[in-house]
Amino acid sequence: MVAFLKERGLELSEEKTHITHIKDGFDFLGFNVRKYSGKMLIKPSKAAVKRFLDDIRELIKSIATGRTAELIRRLNIKLSGWANYYRHVVAKRTFAYVDTQVFRALWAWTKRRHPNKSAQWKKNRYFRHVGLQQWVFFAKVRDEFGRLTCLDLFSAESLPIVRHVKVQADAIPYDPAYTDYFAARARRRRQVRSGAKA
Repeated sequence: MVAFLKERGLELSEEKTHITHIKDGFDFLGFNVRKYSGKMLIKPSKAAVKRFLDDIRELIKSIATGRTAELIRRLNIKLSGWANYYRHVVAKRTFAYVDTQVFRALWAWTKRRHPNKSAQWKKNRYFRHVGLQQWVFFAKVRDEFGRLTCLDLFSAESLPIVRHVKVQADAIPYDPAYTDYFAARARRRRQVRSGAKA
């Protein structure tokens, strides 16, 4: 490996290199790669999840007296970006866990904000029922036409897991023979981004 890299002008960093068995797994760029009962699975790493939730809790605490809509907008940016980063791996349970931890942090936020109000009052004030979801954190806002509407907190668990499909080995974007193939891939990506089924 050292000789292979040296030929290409590269050098392996001994401090950052760690050799481990695939059954023990390793973390890389926020992912954990490990074999479970003979099957290799890629999941969000525990350290990355902890860092993300610490950041979310700090954000919630920092807006102790701010507008609820502003808190939701800032949380939605972080939650949707984070979930989209992990949506191609085994992350459904992690998404559910993150949603639960965010809910707990927001419930604590409502209790600090209104210490003398009842639990039922806080539920009615900050949470609503949407479909099968009983506790959707929301704020009432005006849309672009001035109409009153609801701004809901993004749920990581609501994002469908979409496995990455590798490009065919012999497919070249500049080869006219593969024009339809790459057009179909682009259509599927657009459908995934818009939430439609491919």
